[in-house]
Amino acid sequence: MRPLQISPETAVKLAEALQVPLERLMHMPQHILLQKMMELANQEKEANESVDKNQE
Repeated sequence: MRPLQISPETAVKLAEALQVPLERLMHMPQHILLQKMMELANQEKEANESVDKNQE
């Protein structure tokens, strides 16, 4: 399996956001990475929606 084809800056940001070591992120299967990114996006969406409700 070859490493992911992403920029170093993107890799560092994803590793921090997903709380995984950079080396593990670079060798993570693409379908698992996409799943984790979707989970992260859903969490951010829920957080934004709760903030919007509190402001109203």
